[in-house]
Amino acid sequence: MSFDSFLRRKNSILSKKDKSSIGKWDKKIIELCNKINKSENYYTTSSCAGRIVLMISQNKKSHNLFLKISHELISFNWLKNNLNEIIKNKFVKFKCEPPIIHIICRNLESASLLLEKAKSSGMKHSGIHYFGKSIILEIHGDDKLEFPIINKNKILVDDNFLKLVAKESNEKLKKSWKMIENLSEKF
Repeated sequence: MSFDSFLRRKNSILSKKDKSSIGKWDKKIIELCNKINKSENYYTTSSCAGRIVLMISQNKKSHNLFLKISHELISFNWLKNNLNEIIKNKFVKFKCEPPIIHIICRNLESASLLLEKAKSSGMKHSGIHYFGKSIILEIHGDDKLEFPIINKNKILVDDNFLKLVAKESNEKLKKSWKMIENLSEKF
């Protein structure tokens, strides 16, 4: 792809309205995305700094599966109150997801350079993908937590376990945010 063609696509993508569920970048990833998008070699197409999700568990993906989402640290009370609010759902799972960023790269050299920085920042599950003429770098954290939490209108775990889940999830998010910070400093 020529540099002019890359810049046209970059300008087109970055001028579009954000289609994410929150309609903007997560606070913890803004600085990194701004640095990436200011570079002539890259632009972001999607990003998440990490999140905690309560969602209906099923095989098919759908937008209406997400019952509760937090891009911030959670408390035991947040978790317990939200579970009590959604208990009527048949099968719900808890997820703590790591950061993910999709970046279109101008060429393989620039993709490889940023991939090395991502991996040295702790995002070991990152990789380069080719789709048609696009070189896409997926930067992905690996520290996640996922398990069923409601089945047949019943919370499957006790309060002590929920307290542990809140604590562990918060630690995973803090670790993820530190990786984003490290990558931003290396960029």
